[in-house]
Amino acid sequence: MPVDVTVPALGESITEVQVSAWLKQPGQAVALDEPVIELESDKATVEVPAPAAGVVLEIVAEVGAVLKVGDVLARIDTEAKAEGAPPKEAEPEPAAPAGKPDEPAGDKRVMPAARRVLAERGVPDDQVQGTGPGGRVLKEDALKAEAKAKAPEKPAAPPSPTGERKERPVRMSPIRRKIAERLVESQQTAALLTTFNEIDMTRVKAMRAEHQEAFQERYGVKLGFMSFFMKAAVEALALVPELNAQIRGEEIVYHDYCDIGIAVGGGKGLVVPVIRNAEMLGFGELELAIADFARRAQANKIDLQELQGGTFTISNGGVYGSLLSTPIINPPQSGVLGLHTIQDRPVAIDGKVEIRPMMYVALTYDHRIVDGREAVTFLRHIKLCVEQPERLLLKV
Repeated sequence: MPVDVTVPALGESITEVQVSAWLKQPGQAVALDEPVIELESDKATVEVPAPAAGVVLEIVAEVGAVLKVGDVLARIDTEAKAEGAPPKEAEPEPAAPAGKPDEPAGDKRVMPAARRVLAERGVPDDQVQGTGPGGRVLKEDALKAEAKAKAPEKPAAPPSPTGERKERPVRMSPIRRKIAERLVESQQTAALLTTFNEIDMTRVKAMRAEHQEAFQERYGVKLGFMSFFMKAAVEALALVPELNAQIRGEEIVYHDYCDIGIAVGGGKGLVVPVIRNAEMLGFGELELAIADFARRAQANKIDLQELQGGTFTISNGGVYGSLLSTPIINPPQSGVLGLHTIQDRPVAIDGKVEIRPMMYVALTYDHRIVDGREAVTFLRHIKLCVEQPERLLLKV
């Protein structure tokens, strides 16, 4: 008997989904709980399992369709068996027309008189267009080609566009619509301001290189720069708690914990999974969590609850080569730290010019909660902790 595959409830705030991909086609067998379809919401991509074993009888919703919870996606026949598709018969090759001998592709039939003219004038065969029967090159064709070769070249006119100018309207995916909605909300509801600083990465690069091998042996993951900035952010948030707070009605709610979101590029767009209680984690635990999020984001396997909440965000545009940017906060948070690419630049050190690996950092903050003094204090403490990484161990 047919069993319907329907859109499941994915969360209180999710009212519609979009069909992203079909994992099974009509006539294919499917086991109980085997993924049948991939749906995309404004938060994440999820797979819908088969409610029963059988054969896919019918696909009701096509890729790109926007549906609501409870809508029918497909039907499974629990009593049918999958049948193998019959082998495709080979199509016979078309036969050559009777009475005409095969000729090599691209062969030109040059008549004797034309060949003599071409040889005397030194004109190659491939510069002659034949006008005779079957494309044969006649003497007249050879003479025209000679005259054309001797004519002075005209200035080349700029080529006019010949390609088709088409437009392709494509419906925005739910996650892209949510990103757009959140960015506009951030710009319209918060008083955003950005302050900048630069960090000398010399010492943290040296520490990372010195302990990289031992770190990988112990934790099974590389020691990156993000864990240093997360540890520095935890210390700076304790110093400036306004950046770890949010406005809720007429109140400012301060958080005594650090749930830090890490902006990572996913297969369907930017996502910001949250590392809970980052203040309690060591370098190894942070790097493992970051690597796990990055891997699952590419496969669209981040759970919905992992994208919710968060008291502060770090966005690393440096992995894409960004030199400087102004990140936008993720409401209702009050701050986001933007990291950028490391670039060797001349800087003044003790009255002398030296080449150092420098990184620009940016802090965008909600001026309704955070004053300029607090924002600058926060960013200077980030700079201090990263330039002197031993402070992160001593907590000073």
